[in-house]
Amino acid sequence: MSTESSVLGNVSLSSDRLRTIALYVGLYGTAGLFLVPYWYMFATSFMTRELVYSEVPHLIPWDLTLHWYDYLLTSSLVVQWTGNTIILAGITTLVVLLVDAMIAYSLTRLDWPGRRVIFGVIVASFMVPGIINLVPVYIIVSELGLVNSIWGVVLPSAANPLGVFMLVQFFKDLPEELEEAARLDGFSRLRIFTHIVLPLMRSALAALGLFIFIWTWNSFVWPLLILQSETMYTLPIGLVTLQENMGVTEPGVIMTSAVIASVPLLILFLVMQKQLVRAVEMQGTTK
Repeated sequence: MSTESSVLGNVSLSSDRLRTIALYVGLYGTAGLFLVPYWYMFATSFMTRELVYSEVPHLIPWDLTLHWYDYLLTSSLVVQWTGNTIILAGITTLVVLLVDAMIAYSLTRLDWPGRRVIFGVIVASFMVPGIINLVPVYIIVSELGLVNSIWGVVLPSAANPLGVFMLVQFFKDLPEELEEAARLDGFSRLRIFTHIVLPLMRSALAALGLFIFIWTWNSFVWPLLILQSETMYTLPIGLVTLQENMGVTEPGVIMTSAVIASVPLLILFLVMQKQLVRAVEMQGTTK
């Protein structure tokens, strides 16, 4: 009897192990399918012209070249466009984090009339397509003399409704006892915000900052309207105009420009990955 039970235990154990193996194979296989286009983009950027125009696609180039990178770096302003994009995304991220954090803190911790109405208006703004505000905001920016200026791109994005809504949810989870204890120690409201609240919200701010940085990095329509000088272009605008000026569709240039535009975001995501996980854990475990 004991022998039969041990055999059944081994069978069930092996069955569980097989299911686990099958699960991991399915997950890694699905992840591999998602990675194939990115790998093809990366591989094509190092292919020679003959391999690029070959009838048979090559996932692993046997003849490597840096021709496409050399072409972009020497025949375009891609380095300056990349610098413009980094500066624009960085400034926008800092401004949005500061403004949205103050708005969310005032909505959750300060008692003033109409705050619920204001929060309702912020939530309702999600239902308004951004394209509707394009012309009015452009007129305001133009009258302020901010056309072809980096601040003309940054300031309209300062009060981001999604950032305010996200931070409000996190601020609600912070225990108010911490602020009460700080007030008893003589902390001012500003000092509580800068020395207690913001450090505790580091993971949430990192997650929001990553989202804003990526969103600004990929923005196209609004920067295209405001930045009218070629030296002020961001990377998405510059690469599109570069491809249009070539007159023909060059796969090598397209794939290489896609690599240049996506690799910084990939590196940023890998660096900020732990902060994203902590933000999700914080939102899921705090009450």
